[in-house]
Amino acid sequence: MSVGASGSRDALKPHQSEGDVNSSPRRQEWAARNIDPHSKQLLDRDAQAFLHQSVSTPCLNTIQAADGAYIIDGQGRKLLDFHGNNVHHIGYGHPRLKEAITQQMNELPFAPRRFTCDPAVELAEKLRDISPGDLGKVLFATGGSDAIEMALKVARAKTGRFKTISFWDAFHGAGFGASSIGGEQLFRGQAIGPLLPGTEHVAPYACYRCPYGYEVNEDGQPDLLLCKTTCANMIRYVLEKEGNVAAVIAEPARAVPYNPPEGFWKMVRQACNDAGALLIFDEIPTGLGKTGRMFACDHDDVIPDILVMGKALGGGILPIAATLCHPDLDVLGDYAIGHYTHEKNPVTTRAALTTIQIIEDEGLVENAAKIGAYALERMRHMKSKYSLIGDVRGRGFLLGLDLVQDRATKEGANDAAEEILYRSFDEGLSFKTTMGNVLTLTPPLITTQDQMDFALDILDAAIKKVS
Repeated sequence: MSVGASGSRDALKPHQSEGDVNSSPRRQEWAARNIDPHSKQLLDRDAQAFLHQSVSTPCLNTIQAADGAYIIDGQGRKLLDFHGNNVHHIGYGHPRLKEAITQQMNELPFAPRRFTCDPAVELAEKLRDISPGDLGKVLFATGGSDAIEMALKVARAKTGRFKTISFWDAFHGAGFGASSIGGEQLFRGQAIGPLLPGTEHVAPYACYRCPYGYEVNEDGQPDLLLCKTTCANMIRYVLEKEGNVAAVIAEPARAVPYNPPEGFWKMVRQACNDAGALLIFDEIPTGLGKTGRMFACDHDDVIPDILVMGKALGGGILPIAATLCHPDLDVLGDYAIGHYTHEKNPVTTRAALTTIQIIEDEGLVENAAKIGAYALERMRHMKSKYSLIGDVRGRGFLLGLDLVQDRATKEGANDAAEEILYRSFDEGLSFKTTMGNVLTLTPPLITTQDQMDFALDILDAAIKKVS
């Protein structure tokens, strides 16, 4: 590659959003202090074997074990995992899940696509039973990105349109379709090239830093009488101006995290109805209890036409995702829209069915609501002590501390956030930073109050030190 081409590529480096930077000087300094020769050798081999990409390769560290709410790194250090890529709702290696997977592998390890099997049908029926409204038709895939793209196909077929409206800063997956509707430069930047046509974007609901210029009160809440929920009205405006939009697709609660302002989704639901567009909810990170309700949209009493889930559905062991549709959307019987090799895999569907049963039997949704509310109160108290914390927000076990250099300007304190991240690693807590300056905590649903206190004590001490 020529020098000019390399220079052009540097100029196109995207904004950081999805997670912490994996090539920063602070990470390199932390690694020099903490990574032993054996782990470093494996990390070097990993860096040689895999294509490099942001937030992934080169890796932070090695891992040797994962159990319950904890991971053990290559040096034998135990870390309470408040990250987990949102897959570890029931904790890592749940004995009941491992037993169910093992039994299913012994009984029926695979089902060719022209055959069905009990676990696949039972899972489809169970998802129908726990989902909001009448989302009674299902397709399975091995990942959330594929499930999102199946939803796009269904929306196009049902409406006869191809355009979508989604949010800037959203993440919906790494495939071309999912990247097209996503709004993060990490996944759709100029270096990747043209994406799907017709994927329109609007500014997201983000009340603390409202892109439409409205202020919030000291508790981070908007004045809806003043702003008139402009973020929802903009979606109606674009729907009307475009005139031929197939679907609005979004996370009902953004994993930054950001909760929608009151009444937001009811306004969007009505706008979609008026425009003849579908509403698709991406519950891949938020579904199955993460926000203290089975689905994040349950908080807003709004039912989508299509709901997509994944990540935790496989219990933190196996990859599986699902696209749930209203029966009226069963319109593509002559096409193959999700004909994946492992579509009705008996082992992955058994894992998902057992995961849901564990969540229900152990009261994990209720636990997330209870301990999450406790955590929010503690985090608000931390905010009262440290001006470094500009905003505290979340629901259930989707929690965030937004760090700022100055509360008046709300300029993100990215360097402080990264320092706190590595100080927390040293003390036994793992989480991720989002948008560069938000300490984002996504604990497993099994997290106890003692574990939450342990985590927040670490954060309190680190923020105090950095402040």
